[in-house]
Amino acid sequence: MKIQPASLQFLKDLAGNNTREWFLANKDRYEAALENLKQFTKAVEAALEETDHIEGAHLFRIYRDVRFSKDKTPYKNNFGMGFTRATNRLRGGYYLQIEPGGSFAGGGFWQPNAPDLKRIRDEFAADDKPIREIMADPTFQKHFGVLQGEALKSAPRGYDKNSPALDLIRMKNFTVHRNFTDAEVTSDNFLSEVKQTFEAMRPYFDYMSLVLTTDLNGESVLD
Repeated sequence: MKIQPASLQFLKDLAGNNTREWFLANKDRYEAALENLKQFTKAVEAALEETDHIEGAHLFRIYRDVRFSKDKTPYKNNFGMGFTRATNRLRGGYYLQIEPGGSFAGGGFWQPNAPDLKRIRDEFAADDKPIREIMADPTFQKHFGVLQGEALKSAPRGYDKNSPALDLIRMKNFTVHRNFTDAEVTSDNFLSEVKQTFEAMRPYFDYMSLVLTTDLNGESVLD
C-alpha cells in the first residue's frame, strides 16, 4: 500500500486554487485521493496493531471550519491521520500529516489537561534522568532529535527556577516530530518508514504512560 503521486499532486494544486469552484470542478480527483488516503490510514492502523493496541484510526476532514478564522480558504492543504491507543493505561497519540513540502509523522502529548500537565512536571522535577535517557537514545535521536513543544518563559508557579529539569518543566506540550520529503511520501517503502517512526516513539510513550497512571510514589491511580 502506498500514497499515489496523484494524491500529492491534488493537494499541491489545491494549495494554489483553494476555492469551492475549483474544488467542485476537481471533485473526482479529490475522491480518488481521499480513497487512497483512507486505504493508507487502514494500512498504518494494521501496521501499528502489530506492536501496539490501537483503539481507533481517523482520517480528518479536508473541509476547514472558517467561522472564527481570519483565513477563509475553505479547504486544508493536507490530509491528517490520527491513531488513538487503547485503554486509559496506554497514553500518547500518533499523528501523520500528508502535505506537499510539509509531510510529517508526530506524536506525544499536545495540550495535556491541567492534572496531566502537573503530573508530568512533578515527575520531571523529582527525577529527570529517565526522560533524558530516552531522549539521548540513538533511535530517538535518529528519528526525532529533540522533544518539542511550546514552553513558558520562566518556571511555572510552584516550581524551582533553579531546577536542573527547568527546560522540561517549562514545556506545555511534549511532542516528537519527523519530516518527510515528497519523494519519501510517494515511495514504495513509506508505510514501512511510518511504522518504524511510530515504533520509535514507544519507549517515550511507555514511560509517559507509566508516569500518568501512577502517583509520585509509583502507586497506580487507576481503578
